[in-house]
Amino acid sequence: MKFNTKTIHGGQKHDPAYGAVMPPIYQTSTYAQSTPGGHKGFEYSRTHNPTRQALENALASIENGTHGLAFGSGLAAIDAVMKLLKPGDEVISTNDLYGGSYRLFTKIFQDFGIKFHFVGMQDVSKIEDYINENTKLVWVETPTNPMMNIIDIKGVSEIAKKHKLLLAVDNTFATPYLQQPLDLGADIVMHSATKYLGGHSDVVMGALVVKDEELADRLYFVQNASGAVCGPQDSFLVLRGIKTLHVRMQRHCENGKKVAEFLESHPKVEKVYWPGFEFHPNHEVAKSQMSDFGGMISFTTKGNNYEEAIKTVENLKVFTLAESLGGVESLAGHPASMTHASIPKEEREKTGVVDSLIRLSVGIEDADDLIEDLNQALG
Repeated sequence: MKFNTKTIHGGQKHDPAYGAVMPPIYQTSTYAQSTPGGHKGFEYSRTHNPTRQALENALASIENGTHGLAFGSGLAAIDAVMKLLKPGDEVISTNDLYGGSYRLFTKIFQDFGIKFHFVGMQDVSKIEDYINENTKLVWVETPTNPMMNIIDIKGVSEIAKKHKLLLAVDNTFATPYLQQPLDLGADIVMHSATKYLGGHSDVVMGALVVKDEELADRLYFVQNASGAVCGPQDSFLVLRGIKTLHVRMQRHCENGKKVAEFLESHPKVEKVYWPGFEFHPNHEVAKSQMSDFGGMISFTTKGNNYEEAIKTVENLKVFTLAESLGGVESLAGHPASMTHASIPKEEREKTGVVDSLIRLSVGIEDADDLIEDLNQALG
């Protein structure tokens, strides 16, 4: 089954009760038993719920995995992965990553005795400099948030397998429409399903997908024991979103290319970060592991001026100034004061998150309207 068909039919079956084409919302906390332990596969909705199970099956299908797990948020999904570790373990992470991930690593799990190394992975050979007997996990974002750096998943996987390390890839920006990390050697794929998978800015959710049954069982145990699951209504919304993922992503990519090319030619723009440009440092890697380059773009205004960047995002009319990304509507953000404010200024500027940086989530509106809006906002 090809990807575009998987988004609609992958892992799905019609509801056995009445043949409903869309899985019903099973808004229940518990299930009747005929005798103690005698049930139809469902006991309590923290552990299993038919609507969530339908979503988890769909997640596994579109990522070419065997087991999907849905959580109450993307950070809850990351939290579950971190709970595979114990005090004294070490993690090698992308240095340019979502501020919430950085905060979880440094403000929560670091206090529990887990050590994190934040490494620029554009050259994957640098990873080996940080590997020792305590290293257990490599955490990768690609494209990275917000600098759009590209990391060679296959190259990292070869290093991880050589040293018997788990490799987890945050695939939120690319989605399985553009890249499938499990096929490139990753052990765990993570999504903030709030973003492109849901696609309509109306739900908060996270997801994990794996291929290995033993690893899946460990994560299912954490999911159930910790309880950070999503509800059936949210599961229904993300499952609905997945069914249009392929058509939405096609338009995101088309619009993203047009907006990136416009910004690159604008006299008030200093630099544009988008992996589709041939001059992007890892453009060739992006071409090899992605089918297109997505709708996420970051850029800086001339002079690296904070006030100019703030004025630009405040002047936007079609783009909405808001946190998050991946919805059908275009969003703009100022990472230094919004999504990445939890990262100390000195640390975020090392990776390029300067005060003049603006991040765009290019939606599926008419590209001409988006370009006109950016042009007037830039003045």
